[in-house]
Amino acid sequence: MMSAIVVTHRWLGIAFCLLFAMWFATGIVMHFVPFPSLTEAERFAGLASVDRGAARIPVVEAVAASGVAGAVRVRLIQRSDAAVYVVSGSSRVRAVRASDGGDASVAIADTALAIAREHGRNRGPDAARAAVVALSDHDQWSVPNGFDRHRPLFRVALGDAAGTEVYVSSSTGEIVLDTRRRERGWNWAGSVLHWIYPTVLRSNWSLWDRVVWTLSLLALIAAMLGAVLGIARVQLRGRRMSSPYRGWHALHHVIGLTATMLVLTWSLSGWLSMDHGRLFSRGQLTAAESGVMNALPDWTAAPWLDRQPISPSAREIEWFAFNGTVYRRDRVGLDRQVLIKAGDAPRDGPTEFLDVHEIQNLVARLAAGCGAPSVLAGNDDYPAQSAIPGAPVYRLRCGDLWFDIDGADGSVLQRLDASRRAYRWFYSALHTLDFPVLLAHPRLRDALIVGLCALGLAFSVTGIAIGWRRLRS
Repeated sequence: MMSAIVVTHRWLGIAFCLLFAMWFATGIVMHFVPFPSLTEAERFAGLASVDRGAARIPVVEAVAASGVAGAVRVRLIQRSDAAVYVVSGSSRVRAVRASDGGDASVAIADTALAIAREHGRNRGPDAARAAVVALSDHDQWSVPNGFDRHRPLFRVALGDAAGTEVYVSSSTGEIVLDTRRRERGWNWAGSVLHWIYPTVLRSNWSLWDRVVWTLSLLALIAAMLGAVLGIARVQLRGRRMSSPYRGWHALHHVIGLTATMLVLTWSLSGWLSMDHGRLFSRGQLTAAESGVMNALPDWTAAPWLDRQPISPSAREIEWFAFNGTVYRRDRVGLDRQVLIKAGDAPRDGPTEFLDVHEIQNLVARLAAGCGAPSVLAGNDDYPAQSAIPGAPVYRLRCGDLWFDIDGADGSVLQRLDASRRAYRWFYSALHTLDFPVLLAHPRLRDALIVGLCALGLAFSVTGIAIGWRRLRS
């Protein structure tokens, strides 16, 4: 039995020592430079004020003109070429002109360039030298599946000092992603390596999922066998423990014993990052729950909302349904909105969100055994955050099942059953050290992550040295 463990660990170690070293080294980079994305603050800063007079057709006609079956949300935004309605369904999104309902998708590079230039001017970067670089379905930074409904994407280089590139959706003409030269450079040494994320592999999600899941599982097995072997090989001489090995083998043994829990927990949690419903639930709404939360709005109620005055400073107008009622929210600032309910009068106050009574009215239809909703604290063990700074997040506890609902737009941010709550600790807490006590002390968390990754890297280097010597002999 022990000889089988020795042989299996030896050859799995030789096969995966470089991968372990890469994961620990790139983990440090990823902690400080995440994968490129367009934050809500960046997206909102790039929006222009809506031309209220340009919206000459009502929302109900825009939905019909879009051809989107099951439209659940509609937004009005101002592009450089026109005011457009962006109509969203469960699997499709489409833009139509607010003036006549005509198709507002972007097929011409010049249109994408004008949109990107205006976005740059609104945000501040110098976009005078902007140029369209490519039109493609996938590149290294646009491989996530969230962009599928926007493909192909126009990639536009703004020509500013930071080397900013923005991606324009061909479906809606919106900016959906931006990257900067520094982000791109560090991510080649971070996320791309860590996630094994080359475009040719990641553009096929199911293949990438199977490849990385398998590699992570084999690496976990190698780590578990090494832990068993390392503990079994410890020699006790009185009160002293020693290693029977010499040279690189001794270093590998001693550092491995020191880093055993680190290597095992990070290997396990790294493998679980690729779980995707294999062992734990995915946190997705059931068909019945989705039928309640994403029920098709009665868009014939929207004209009443259309007659309500729009703030001259509004940069985005959105119509959505919550608990069978259509709402309109006017985004007048990153953290400011006015929420209007069909058949009601606009409520006072610079910021307006769904209140606890509106959330409570949903409870009986969503699930059985629900208690009163509560506002989620900022330091909750299972955190969720609205895209709107300061907006409340309401938690509904329905027995063992929890729902976190965004008070800004009524969307479900999290569905937490017992399995999903366990996954939060087995994956997120173990892999990123986002324990609440460490989140409250970010510098301590930074130091721990860097220190532990450095320890894991040192351990991996000893494995590389041993593996190289074994292969040479």
